[in-house]
Amino acid sequence: MVYIKWLVRILIFILLLGFAVKNLEPVTLYYFLDTQWREPLVVFLLAFLVVGVVIGLLAAMSTLFRQRREIQILRRELRRQDKAVSDAMASSPIADIATAGHVDVV
Repeated sequence: MVYIKWLVRILIFILLLGFAVKNLEPVTLYYFLDTQWREPLVVFLLAFLVVGVVIGLLAAMSTLFRQRREIQILRRELRRQDKAVSDAMASSPIADIATAGHVDVV
């Protein structure tokens, strides 16, 4: 399975490298106030890919932080409930019977 993953990765890399080599002609990107950016097409695609990944990660960060905060709150609540249960078990008469050990019946 590992070999198949690496084979697929190598094939994708070769395809992308071939695309980059075949598209070296400069492309002009026009922006406001007659601003131009003249680079090969691959540079533009890579730049927009990086910008898209950064925007996607920033959008996911708020959800991630909210979930982590909720997990911390739930863990604290669980610890508090576990402590309350163990305190209740320690003070109950059933706990004395359970910890008394083996009793021989004659």
